[in-house]
Amino acid sequence: MFRNTFQSGFLSILYSIGSKPLQIWDKKVRNGHIKRITDNDIQSSVLEIIGTNVSTNFITCPSQQNRTLGIKLPFLVMIIKNLKKYFTFEVQVLDDKNVRRRFRASNYQSTTRVKPFICTMPMRLDDGWNQIQFNLSDFTRRAYGTNYIETLRVQIHANCRIRRIYFSDRLYSEENVPQKKNPEFYDCPNTTMSLLAAPGANRVSSGDYSSNVFAGKQEQLKQVCAFIEEKGFIPRELVANEVSWFYTNLGIDDMYFGVEPIETIAQHILALYGAKIFAYIKNKSALDIKLDRENADGAVYIHTSSPGVSVQDGPQFEKRIDTNYLDITTKANAFRVESYRSQGTVSSSISTQLRTYFVRKCHFVNPNPTGNDETNILQISDKSFLEKATQNTLDIYLSIIKKVLQRTGPVIELFDVPNSREKRLILGYRHKTTQNFLSAMSDLYHFYELYSTRKYVEQFSNGVTIVSLYLNQLPTSQAPPMEHSILQVIKEASLLYCLPTTPLQSFFQSGKLAVQEAIYGYTGWIFAQHFLNRLGSEYSALKAILDSDNVNHSEVLTKIKKRLRTDTFTREYILDIIKLYPDLIKILYQNFAMSHYINPAQNDLKPSLSYLRLQTTPVLSDAELLDRIRKTVQNNHELMIFEAYLTFNQHVLKTNFYQPTKVALSFRMDPKFLPDVEYPQPLFGMFLVIGSEFRGFHLRFRDIARGGIRIVKSRNKEAYSINLRSLFDENYNLANTQQRKNKDIPEGGSKGTILLDINQQDNPKVAFDKYVDCILDLLIPGESPGIKEKIVDNYGHPEILFFGPDEGTADYMDWASQHARKRGASFWKAFTTGKSQSLGGIPHDLYGMTTRSVHQYVVGIYRKLSLKEENITKMQTGGPDGDLGSNEIKISKDRTIGIVDGSGVLCDPAGINREEMTRLANSRLMINNFDISKLSKSGFRVLVDEVNIKLPDGTVVDSGLKFRNEFHLNPLSAADIFVPCGGRPEAIDLTNVDALFGPDGTPRYKYIVEGANLFITQEARLRLEKAGTILFKDASANKGGVTSSSLEVLAALSFNDEEFHEHMQVRDGVVPVFYQEYVKNVQAFIEKTAELEFECLWREGLRTGKPKSVLSDSLSVGIVKLNEELQNTTLWENVPLRKLVLQEAFPKLLLEKLGLETLLKRVPETYVKAIFGSYLASRFIYKYGIEPSQFAFFEFLSPYFAKIGQ
Repeated sequence: MFRNTFQSGFLSILYSIGSKPLQIWDKKVRNGHIKRITDNDIQSSVLEIIGTNVSTNFITCPSQQNRTLGIKLPFLVMIIKNLKKYFTFEVQVLDDKNVRRRFRASNYQSTTRVKPFICTMPMRLDDGWNQIQFNLSDFTRRAYGTNYIETLRVQIHANCRIRRIYFSDRLYSEENVPQKKNPEFYDCPNTTMSLLAAPGANRVSSGDYSSNVFAGKQEQLKQVCAFIEEKGFIPRELVANEVSWFYTNLGIDDMYFGVEPIETIAQHILALYGAKIFAYIKNKSALDIKLDRENADGAVYIHTSSPGVSVQDGPQFEKRIDTNYLDITTKANAFRVESYRSQGTVSSSISTQLRTYFVRKCHFVNPNPTGNDETNILQISDKSFLEKATQNTLDIYLSIIKKVLQRTGPVIELFDVPNSREKRLILGYRHKTTQNFLSAMSDLYHFYELYSTRKYVEQFSNGVTIVSLYLNQLPTSQAPPMEHSILQVIKEASLLYCLPTTPLQSFFQSGKLAVQEAIYGYTGWIFAQHFLNRLGSEYSALKAILDSDNVNHSEVLTKIKKRLRTDTFTREYILDIIKLYPDLIKILYQNFAMSHYINPAQNDLKPSLSYLRLQTTPVLSDAELLDRIRKTVQNNHELMIFEAYLTFNQHVLKTNFYQPTKVALSFRMDPKFLPDVEYPQPLFGMFLVIGSEFRGFHLRFRDIARGGIRIVKSRNKEAYSINLRSLFDENYNLANTQQRKNKDIPEGGSKGTILLDINQQDNPKVAFDKYVDCILDLLIPGESPGIKEKIVDNYGHPEILFFGPDEGTADYMDWASQHARKRGASFWKAFTTGKSQSLGGIPHDLYGMTTRSVHQYVVGIYRKLSLKEENITKMQTGGPDGDLGSNEIKISKDRTIGIVDGSGVLCDPAGINREEMTRLANSRLMINNFDISKLSKSGFRVLVDEVNIKLPDGTVVDSGLKFRNEFHLNPLSAADIFVPCGGRPEAIDLTNVDALFGPDGTPRYKYIVEGANLFITQEARLRLEKAGTILFKDASANKGGVTSSSLEVLAALSFNDEEFHEHMQVRDGVVPVFYQEYVKNVQAFIEKTAELEFECLWREGLRTGKPKSVLSDSLSVGIVKLNEELQNTTLWENVPLRKLVLQEAFPKLLLEKLGLETLLKRVPETYVKAIFGSYLASRFIYKYGIEPSQFAFFEFLSPYFAKIGQ
């Protein structure tokens, strides 16, 4: 506008006494006025701007929105009268980075906030007239570090009187103001604007988001009136009043008017008018309005809302927002939310308020941040968020983002809102780590008689979500002071983050159960599903009568056991009964809480509603509680379900239920409640873990125990139901198998399982992270108030768990180790095995550790029977993409005729092309990548997603999936040897084992080496061995991996951090010399112990005639039992003997590098005792068998005593 005008040093843009003072200005007025009046103080004409809302009453220059001032003079001076009301003005400038910056000054703001495109600051005015001096050049440089180029726009808002506005090249004194341009200059105080230092994030939220201001609102109102009048549904004389009320009195946020088209606004006003008529006809005092508009880029929702009340029926817009937008958020498809409660009511006679939700797709400044940009809020934010957020909000959010990236769980912080009782609760967490969280949080604060005025959900391209809630207490609340309720909301927000929705949610929403009670009820429901004693005394009596060694008897027992467990108590049946008795859940929760609730006297938490409930409800003893249950329920089934809750309470030793922050719930259980008839081998330790994506267990048979963590996926609902029913038994059996496999190493057996919920099959990493973190909650003492606090520990002893890779978790071991380190676990180096080489791990697949054990049994059979491997046909489950499968292909020389993997079936009676198999194995590819041109005429490949496939022999395969699942039972899979290297547990059991026999009763497989854990049930193994199959079970064959893991951990325990880094961590592809030699020693140790056990089993089989499946168990039990006995005998106290044995038991490389004395100082004594016992026990049993003579052990130890001179 003035860019091409000569600017000599002074340029006026408003002079109130001129003939047309607003000639180059535009004005906006709503509920106010802009007019020229005579000011009594100066007795001259001035311009007055008055309005009830500063944002809707203003003048702006230039008058056209597409024009700019182009004024290069650096000083802006305004002569303004202080009317002692809210007042603000704004100046937009251009800097030398070609960026438009806005400076906004207000007399109602207390701090300066600098954002990328706007700087807001406080302004102090004296009484009466003021001369405001604004150094734009200095402001631009200090706020943004750039140089001022020109002013683009000036905007003056209510409430003030204006005498003059001008620009100059310098600040003039009163006598030096150019008179020809300024004939009157009045004596008034000078107010020189200055930038105040912006404070960092503090516990006061002094500013959050810029107000939404829609400049075209007044013009839009007119257009809406015209539209509605045209439709004719509202009498013409009432249209203006209805529309005006909607636009002004209702108090809907301006964002609504800015984003909605005229037609939609008109429809909403018509809907509101219709609802009023309906309410009048039905004589109702409240309205029920639910309006929505959804599209690919977002949504708008409007509904009538009563403060502090959760909606339990109807559309439930917040749950729709959770499900359709927030729960599925990814960096590429993220949505932000703004929600506002209307400040006014729908009419003068009806008190109903409206709540609006605006969901908008995010457009990030940098969608894929890396390095330092991941914590640069100007890079990772949505563009519209940056335009609205104040510097204070940016500071707070950045602080929370950094904490979220450092933690696994949520970050929760509380801020006061200045000059009000309102509180700002901010929650941060990672994308897709919780579900339905926004709606669940509403239910939570409603329970504590709080309501929200505003809500914001912001997404960031580094994978972080932040929720900001503005909370107030209901005026009618009978709850304790607001601060107490807010603190309880903070504590329970973490609980809701873990389990935001459960089948008992409706009881929480209606207030029948508190959030802790509802989640406790859900936990008990899960416990009951797995541990109700469904077999009963009749089963125990029948088992006592029958002979468990008799295959036929065992088959009958197995079938009865499965039927009883499947049919007696379903999940749905248990839940239906639980829902009948919420009052029982309350008193059972109280019983649980009295043992584990953190004493409020020991922290700052004042009595909350939940705590008061604990205090006011009479405390019942276990006997009294059981009596109450019996008097309340109607039948024995109902009694059994609530007895399961009491059993749960009585056997929880410690839990993170009351930890301030957590990601899932974990419970350390005393496993003594497990019935001996079902679980004859007693567990040492048991953990139950429950998260929003999964449930799981960790079971171990000894204090020091090792085993993998397995993720269990389900292809469909039917498979999920089956996996759910068998989860604990599968976990128990896997851990028991591991206990028998671990006979050669100091650790006992353990196993962890994570069952993904049916709708969470694509979230295994999230589930694993939560599983690990919440178990660490129970292993590491809490020392961070408000984050990780001390918990009630009824176990009373420190515990260490050792995790290893298993199905679905091989890629997660690095993270688990580093996370344990981050959380301060002293045992982090040994916490996981199967880590990458850069962290000192020895990868099982890379070095074929498990296969080296399995294959010793394969070649052992060939050796004993004088068979040539090249002539042997082999069937294999577990394909070239897996650890065992790929290494079995690479290490063998047989004629493989069949391979089954996740993609389908590959079969060739002439022998599958070994060169092509090896190519797949080296690349870890499934058989769907096999070049089928290399199959013979009789060969074929059937993939799981194929249907109606005709095989070379004319057979038609209806379903590739079913064919894959059952191919190991198909006559086409018949071979000399079967080596299961993968597959689901119990793939062969008594119900299908008959399929492995020909018409004449001859087994289709002569030899079976069970590489996959629990692939065959014990009863099926015995049936096969009785028919003549030579079979070596998993507990014997598949022990190479865990042996490697044990020796990996021993190195981690032996070296300090510096030595471990030097000798065990591969850096930049350079493998340390020690590491290379240590791996060779591990491989040799695995092959040696496998050979020793094979020879012992073969020898014992010939001597006793017993099945090798039974002998394997007897051998394992014998070694484990002798190991425990040896650790508690005087042999350990014999120091010379102890050192001699340990010199043999410890790896020679560790002894050479560190020496025995250093090893004894660094490795925990319990671990060393276990090494001592396991070495002697295994070597003795392998040499003398499972039934040694009474003098055999003396003979075994004689050489040792001879060496030490005893």
